[in-house]
Amino acid sequence: MAKLNLLLLMFFHLVCISEAVFEDQVGKFDWRRQYVGKPLFAYFDSPLQSSKKLFVATDKNIFASLNSKTGDLFWRHVDKSGPDGAVDALLMHAQDTLMVIGDGHLLRSWDTNVGGLNWEAVLDTGSFQAACFVGIQDTVKHVAVLKKTAISLHYLSNGHQKWVENLPDSDTVKYQAVYSGGEEEVFVLGLVPQSHITITAFSLEDGEVIRQRSVEAPWLSSLESSCVMVGQGMLTCVDLSTQAIYILPVTNENTPLFSQVLLQSLDLQVSVGFQPVLVSSQPRPTRPALPEFFLQLGQDHHVLLQLSDDGSTIAPLRDFQPAFLVSFATTGDKTVAAIMTPKNETACAINLFSAESGRRLLDTTVIYPLEPNAGKPEKLYVHAFLKKDDSVGYRVLVQSEDHTLTFIQQPGRVMWTREEALADVVTMEMVDLPLTGTQAELEGEFGKKADGLFPMVMKRLSSQAILLQAWIAHLWKMFYEARKPRSQIKNEITIETLSRDEFNLQKMMVMVTASGKLFGIDSKSGTILWKHYLEDVPLNAAFKLIVQRTTAHFPHPPQCTLLIKDKDTGLARLHVFNPIFGRKSHISLPTLSRPILQSLLLPVIDQDYAKVLLLVDDQYKVTAFPSTKNVMQQLQEMASSIFFYLVDSEQGTLSGFRLRKDLSSEMIWEVVVPTEVQKIVAVKGKRPNEHVHSQGRVMGDRSVLYKYLNPNLLAVVAESTDTHPERAFVGMFLVDGVTGRIIHEAVQRKARGPVHFVHSENWVVYEYWNTKSRRNEFSVLELFEGMELYNSTVFSSLDRPHLPQVLQQSYIFPSPITTMEATLTEKGITSRHLLVGLPSGAILSLPKMFLDPRRPEVVNEHSREENLIPYAPEMPIRTEWFINYNQTVSRVKGIYTAPSGLESTCLVVAYGLDIYQTRVYPSKQFDVLKDDYDYVLISSVLFALFFATMISKRLAEVKLLNRAWR
Repeated sequence: MAKLNLLLLMFFHLVCISEAVFEDQVGKFDWRRQYVGKPLFAYFDSPLQSSKKLFVATDKNIFASLNSKTGDLFWRHVDKSGPDGAVDALLMHAQDTLMVIGDGHLLRSWDTNVGGLNWEAVLDTGSFQAACFVGIQDTVKHVAVLKKTAISLHYLSNGHQKWVENLPDSDTVKYQAVYSGGEEEVFVLGLVPQSHITITAFSLEDGEVIRQRSVEAPWLSSLESSCVMVGQGMLTCVDLSTQAIYILPVTNENTPLFSQVLLQSLDLQVSVGFQPVLVSSQPRPTRPALPEFFLQLGQDHHVLLQLSDDGSTIAPLRDFQPAFLVSFATTGDKTVAAIMTPKNETACAINLFSAESGRRLLDTTVIYPLEPNAGKPEKLYVHAFLKKDDSVGYRVLVQSEDHTLTFIQQPGRVMWTREEALADVVTMEMVDLPLTGTQAELEGEFGKKADGLFPMVMKRLSSQAILLQAWIAHLWKMFYEARKPRSQIKNEITIETLSRDEFNLQKMMVMVTASGKLFGIDSKSGTILWKHYLEDVPLNAAFKLIVQRTTAHFPHPPQCTLLIKDKDTGLARLHVFNPIFGRKSHISLPTLSRPILQSLLLPVIDQDYAKVLLLVDDQYKVTAFPSTKNVMQQLQEMASSIFFYLVDSEQGTLSGFRLRKDLSSEMIWEVVVPTEVQKIVAVKGKRPNEHVHSQGRVMGDRSVLYKYLNPNLLAVVAESTDTHPERAFVGMFLVDGVTGRIIHEAVQRKARGPVHFVHSENWVVYEYWNTKSRRNEFSVLELFEGMELYNSTVFSSLDRPHLPQVLQQSYIFPSPITTMEATLTEKGITSRHLLVGLPSGAILSLPKMFLDPRRPEVVNEHSREENLIPYAPEMPIRTEWFINYNQTVSRVKGIYTAPSGLESTCLVVAYGLDIYQTRVYPSKQFDVLKDDYDYVLISSVLFALFFATMISKRLAEVKLLNRAWR
């Protein structure tokens, strides 16, 4: 028995290896793009021209090192999502990089060469305020971390805490800043708003309070937004109400008051409605700030100012208007200021100026191109270095409001661009590519009136000749490139060269990001073909992307509509565009003056073959887009058969409505869920583009078990509001969206969410957390009508006397999941697979046959005939099921599936922090020749057999002739 088990184990091991991805297949049908998100902090590793590393900490809780030459990732560390992994501060000194994580919960030190963690220290509880290195330049040995009620000092070498001290009067004083006073003391600055600030000096040796003083500041409301450190410990603040700059020496205890310098005395005036901003010239946290600083007086108005040594006077050095962005950079002993000014409508100029004198440095202009439909520049990071002739050179990293990173080198060459908005994709669609000109001409022949027999024949012959010419050119290209190494073949993808391939495997991926930027991406290579930034998009906007017209209706261009909705107000607007080229469609849009509750796409089309989009406002009135006369007439005729539903999770109601002929709506049913017991968390219907190939399921005795294929079925998930593990539960309700009839309800007790589920064909699969057994579980519901089909022609929710038979089983899954989706094919013949995103970054293709509720506990003859797998509570995870093999996709939050022209092939896109595209074959490639099919050998054999047949025929004829003459 042991030998038999060993042989079976070896067999399955060999099977796993045989189904792996071969090395030459990696990247052939799939691709991955890695992102880091919007940078919060960015530093260059050294002020040398040969510097190649750029370090960024982003809003996605990521610390990464980028290659400044190419923009590629050297390494990346992905922390936990949410506030616990948020980056509060990033400090760099030589090879030491310190990060404060999770509102001051952790202090970490990284080795910037390899991205390894040097040490990690857990800090005391408390809200994080500020952090700084303590020391002077090369003698930095400590780091100070300021919390809301305490300050702690840590060794830079190992992170050990040297001392921690409570801050005096922390209940009334808001401590917001910490300043290094050298090698003997550290200063903490606190504020009582509209009253005074307190300056407390702590000893570096033991943390004792050396001295403390208060300075009146009735005009000051925040140190973080109004003040910076300038020069040798000069606290400089600006106030809008008094139109003045205030200066206070932090280290000099003999100065009892702020020095006031009126902006009027400097011939400066703040723009109306603008809050002035100070920009310090402090180049590195370990070096004291220079006496020069910037004062921003308007959106595009900056002034370079210089503070005297005693802090009594301020002298303006240079006025920059217009100036979008300013930044300081230091190399050696030189500090320069970089100014971005508008050059024309398509570019901005970046110039260097001496920080000490304001004099412009010659031959330092960098041109930053302004792309159309792109975001405005938001931040400027400058990498300055000394050239061989002792002049200053520099590179520039520009961060735009649409989360684009552009790295530019003199005189304006864009070295690389990273579209970090793609780190937060919220929705996407795949659109078929258009036909080629010749194919479109052939398609255009159908449906037209013939001009006569002979002209139509000639037109068809000419079209066929053009197709033959294109096919010969394609064969010649394949033959020519087959002799080249794979690395030398350049397949540049552009919008002009895009056309539908033979099996419709290449599509246009339209992605919408949280920042309001739209992308058109080639699904074959991952190349960004077009991008469009939508301005004035709310920060908390919700997006819904609808394909109203595909490329099938030549010569009408395809059309997509993006519904942008403000989550707070509910107000919405539409953006209509061509998904192939990204161009905005200039058509009349409906006025949406009321909050939108629901949107639905109808099968009704207008005269231009665009499907009708219905928008339901908070008064339950319906707006149609497009709203032509033909559309309105069709809607009035079909009004009695148009139903929709609305969900109000706060009130716990699921309501059904019917459309009237006057395009108003009436409520016809309502399901109320008591909010004090449970809450509706998700409602999902079937996918409209999903096809069902078979109405029934053949059983082992050759009888048919018919599926319950209700196209109006809604899967409603509710979770209990009680957080106690013993009383928590998860409910799954199947509701008919037309009648409101509850078809089935299933309750998983001692369970809680988050619940991930898939609704497809006649089954629902959902995953939850079992609080009693402390494990993840799958449950599957499958609905059948029985052994007889009620109506084989049309389904009607209003004519269903009997409830369906519901089969259910549950399974243990060994891992939590982040998202789940089902495969989709063109005809629905191919078996279904569940695509499961795991927290580890793997994407699992789980066959639906493992989640069949008819899996028997005891195998009999009929179950073997149906190839049913015996029931086992544990769901396996096999490594050969990972469709992304070793290419980790971090933080997968959505999986999109689309059919291709091949029934065996399903296109899959996983998006989250990264984007991964591939193909899956749930039933293998039954309609495609294998990848290693030897065309040359088969063709050679066929030709050899043909010629052998011809020669044999000739020889046989000669032999018969000779025999006849005998």
